Amino acid sequence: MGLEEEIEDLREEIANTPYNKATEAHIGRLKAKLAEKKEKLENQSSAGGGHGYAVEKHGDATVALVGFPSVGKSTLINALTNADSEVGSYEFTTLDVNPGMLQYRGANIQILDVPGLIEGAAGGRGGGKEVLSVVRTADLVVFMLSVFEIEQYDRLREELYNTNIRLDTEPPNINIRKTHKDGLGVTMSDEVSLDEETVKQVLREYGYVNAKVTIPHDLTIDELVDAVMDNREYLPSMVSVNKADLIDKSYLPTVKAELRERDLDPDDVVFISAQEGLGLDGLKERLWEELGVIRIYMDKPGRGVDYEEPLILFEGDTVGDACEKLGGEFDERFKFARVTGESAKHDDQQVGKGHELADEDVLRIVARK
Repeated sequence: MGLEEEIEDLREEIANTPYNKATEAHIGRLKAKLAEKKEKLENQSSAGGGHGYAVEKHGDATVALVGFPSVGKSTLINALTNADSEVGSYEFTTLDVNPGMLQYRGANIQILDVPGLIEGAAGGRGGGKEVLSVVRTADLVVFMLSVFEIEQYDRLREELYNTNIRLDTEPPNINIRKTHKDGLGVTMSDEVSLDEETVKQVLREYGYVNAKVTIPHDLTIDELVDAVMDNREYLPSMVSVNKADLIDKSYLPTVKAELRERDLDPDDVVFISAQEGLGLDGLKERLWEELGVIRIYMDKPGRGVDYEEPLILFEGDTVGDACEKLGGEFDERFKFARVTGESAKHDDQQVGKGHELADEDVLRIVARK
């Protein structure tokens, strides 16, 4: 029996096994085995060669446009950036990953127009695995849907999930420490609903014989498997609905209802028309917000504050992160910094590398001679 048949058999057994406390450990073992075999199949496919998509990351942040064929990604990226992506009304116009650069508020945001996904992409259909591997390198996933096909969202998310991309969630916070004896020791907080034997079964599937495991919060079997596999990519996402200019007002309530069915707030979704250039300013603003980009204006000795070309960082970044991005002597010879702006208690506050910066702070780094 080949790997694909084994995977299908495991899926069928999981689907046909009722979930309860008596079967939880068994299902955990099956799901662990399924994840392991899927990864093995993926590695075999990757080793087989074929056409890949190697896109070098440029700029300050990278956005991946994800959508089915002919949804309008090429038209949008051409409208937003300096890219020249072929546009057509037929499927699979884009046969390569086309990067474009959006310049916005002093930041260079790379936007990847990837070939349209189809169902089964995670399994290799339509070059899907190569496409999805590019998506994993992005800082933000933007689902692009047609206003007439909101149900595409379900299939797109499933394809990304099947290629180990986890959206809008944090990695499970569990700790696994291998030991030399005493078997598997599991420490769980009171809020964890999984049975201890379920945790042990999953760990055994991945070859753990002696280990100390700490689980501080509740999680599902799937999240436990993700944590043990430790090869998932956790990315934020947002949704843009294209061809909004073609929608009749009487159909709008139907569109909003379909969005709500998928736990998407219509007010959070960005409606655009890439063809007509409608809603693009709002889309740029949302990209900025979702990426969590911040601008830091550097106070350069003898030249004053550079407001034209800010240093681009992300929310939560520190003075130390700024030094690292600037590189060279700033990181090695750092003495202290002075900050003026929202993150500072007062103008020219003296701070160390651990100080967290805010958008439009003015930063001056004092280096040792």
